[in-house]
Amino acid sequence: MLTILGFAMIATFLVLIMLKKMSPIAALVLIPALFCVFVGKGAKLGDYVIDGITGLAPTAAMLMFAIVYFGVMIDVGLFDPVVRGILKFCKADPLRIVIGTAVLAAIVSLDGDGSTTFMITVSAMYPLYKRLKMSLVVMTGVAAMANGVMNTLPWGGPTARAATALKLDAGDIFVPMIPALAMGLLFVFALAYVLGRRERRRLGVLTLDEVLVEETETVLVGAGAGADVQKAGGSTPGADLPDAPEDKSLQVLDPDRATLRPRLYWFNALLTVALLTAMIMEWLPIPVLFLLGAALALTVNFPHMPDQKARIAAHAENVLNVSGMVFAAAVFTGVLQGTGMVDHMAKWLVGNIPDGMGPHMAFVTGVLSIPLTYFMSNDGFYFGVLPVLAEAGQAHGVPAVEIARASIIGQPLHMSSPLVPAVYVLVGMAKVEFGDHTRFVVKWAALTSLVVLGAGILFGIV
Repeated sequence: MLTILGFAMIATFLVLIMLKKMSPIAALVLIPALFCVFVGKGAKLGDYVIDGITGLAPTAAMLMFAIVYFGVMIDVGLFDPVVRGILKFCKADPLRIVIGTAVLAAIVSLDGDGSTTFMITVSAMYPLYKRLKMSLVVMTGVAAMANGVMNTLPWGGPTARAATALKLDAGDIFVPMIPALAMGLLFVFALAYVLGRRERRRLGVLTLDEVLVEETETVLVGAGAGADVQKAGGSTPGADLPDAPEDKSLQVLDPDRATLRPRLYWFNALLTVALLTAMIMEWLPIPVLFLLGAALALTVNFPHMPDQKARIAAHAENVLNVSGMVFAAAVFTGVLQGTGMVDHMAKWLVGNIPDGMGPHMAFVTGVLSIPLTYFMSNDGFYFGVLPVLAEAGQAHGVPAVEIARASIIGQPLHMSSPLVPAVYVLVGMAKVEFGDHTRFVVKWAALTSLVVLGAGILFGIV
């Protein structure tokens, strides 16, 4: 019964948000509360929620201060050169812009943190997509998939969890998987090319007025440039690419904004490098690092109290939206785990693996990792399900390290799971409905995971 109710709860949540019958926050809170009553454990709802919030509180704190930190870095102009470099490549071509989104997300993902990747990628690319009226779900989908592939880095989380759960070396899991993951990343770039061509067909080939060609990067990033965008081609509707609503308030990276601090550029750059280095080296917990970084960034760049308050207020909406979503997700995960639904779902899935598939448990693990890491947290999958799969594999002579490698295959889809806090940073900053993002990305992300799995089999890795 708990297995059926667990799948029903997840399905109900996904259907309601994809049909836009409920907001994600309301659905994350009310649906699990209702199912908790159905299970007959309504009296323990409070305990489950508190346990869920306790588990996600460090993540919420990290996101809150990370948004403030990177918001300040964007305000003071740290990422303006990155934007200008991308604009020089992208110009006003939708095809190049989508490819640039994938490349930027993949590069920034090297820091191992999805929230950081999405904040930087959206901040850099959002003005372009809005100025050219491109589909914002293309931006969020491509960024999520690129980050999902790169999320398998040893310091990104899943690989470390798999190594810890099975008592293996993270390098033994990740290094042999590099060829398969590289194929997955190449597939994301190829997909970005295809989606970019669709956007180009829908919008036409876009060029800026000849007078402003040399100022392309300023025109697209600035708020008051007022360059005309001309269509050199016809317009063809994109099948499942919703148009971005008109928004003329492109103040995010205005080159003349009062918050720029050019004299402190190298200080801010070194501070950011030091922060990311400390994160990778795990010198301090990530929430503590961002708390300290945000405080230092505010103090140095805006020494006057009114200016500090203004910067905090400017980013308060993003902070509230994201942290609120995280705490709402805590209700969902708390009920899912507290009632035992996750355990029953995992045991049911493992128990229904045919005996003849025993020698192919690495393949089975790779296939199961795609839906399971979407429907449950990485902690739940790697510490709850993976050991059971590894034990079943070892009974048929399949090494645990092969099971561990296969377990990270589902990450491209996992990064768009409603249980991943970073995805709310992505859709929140891009002003995209979570349901729209889900409808668009699920099929492509699942296909990306299958490409990684196929490459792993082809190369004899899994």
